[in-house]
Amino acid sequence: MSRRYQEGCLYREKRKAGSDVWVFRYRDGQHNRKELIGTVEEFLTKSDALRACEHLRRDINRDVSSVRTFAELADHYILHELPRKTPYTGEVYRGYLNTWILPKWEQYPLFKVKAVAVESWLGENTDLAPGSKAKVRNLMHAIFNHAMRWEFASGNPITLVRQSAKRTKVPEVLTADEIADLLSELRDPWRTALYVAVTTGLRVSELLALKWEDVEFAAGEIRLSRGIVRQHIGKMKTEASRKPLPLGAGLADVLTRWRGCCPYNQDADYIFGSPDKDGKQPYWPTAAMEKHVRPAATRAGIQKRIGWHTLRHTFGTLVKSQGADVATTQALLRHANVSITMDRYVQAVTPAKREAQSRLVKSLPFPAVPTPLTDVAATV
Repeated sequence: MSRRYQEGCLYREKRKAGSDVWVFRYRDGQHNRKELIGTVEEFLTKSDALRACEHLRRDINRDVSSVRTFAELADHYILHELPRKTPYTGEVYRGYLNTWILPKWEQYPLFKVKAVAVESWLGENTDLAPGSKAKVRNLMHAIFNHAMRWEFASGNPITLVRQSAKRTKVPEVLTADEIADLLSELRDPWRTALYVAVTTGLRVSELLALKWEDVEFAAGEIRLSRGIVRQHIGKMKTEASRKPLPLGAGLADVLTRWRGCCPYNQDADYIFGSPDKDGKQPYWPTAAMEKHVRPAATRAGIQKRIGWHTLRHTFGTLVKSQGADVATTQALLRHANVSITMDRYVQAVTPAKREAQSRLVKSLPFPAVPTPLTDVAATV
């Protein structure tokens, strides 16, 4: 027997202390329920309060189980949406939910998650950087979009939440002299890996996913088709990321030299294959940075905090300083949205990209220190 449609009952309830409130009563199965809608200051008339509880009336008449609290909505999102994401993205989203979002919002009914309250909460949180706050805001926005898709909510309150992702500190970049000093302190494979990263601007997920078959020596290009994060192979970050990179003569010489002495040099092998995995997986970037690159930077007297993305920032800065125009720099970095004009209307030609990279390669000579085959295994 189908359940009868119910309107519920909205009434004004007096309070001994504080303002009167609007209360919505309804029947859930065999139980009578009531929900506090808000105070009479929030909803001046009964019509205003009725509009605020429309979602409750819809939910109690649904044929599917209702999702009423943010915690229930988050669980539904994890179950139905996260499997569509990469494993790493799923891990990051769960981290933001469990560490920041759910401790504050899990018990809130959906209709009580308000834009001003979320914006105020983010503004008062001093433990998160602006970029992380923006990611929290965007994740909550995605979760409420999921709620709208499944008709658990009729609107997305996070749309009106303002949160800047502007950095509080300027990212570190290395000078040409610092790069030369760092390279002189490194041994392969990290000497070559760092050189390739700083002369191409590749993200570390793209750098470590490179195979020899991706390097077109004759055509003078590096073709990009995959990324690897925590040993999970995935697609490139954006459509712009899939554009090939120029391979100038200087960089080609460095890669040719490495191919001649590295233990995995067949077309299907990773350029930076790990001996621990018989070359079937690349090295782990975090371990490489902690055990090899940062200690080398310390030995070279570099005080800056270095990470893999530092090399990408350094590449962009040095290419621009070599005289490349904005469109060429954008094309080399493969950014999808530097600006709407650059993205949609300005194209940099391949010769310009190759020339800009060649100037950078010439300004960063590769140390002519031979690396015996025995040293490769020793650096793992």
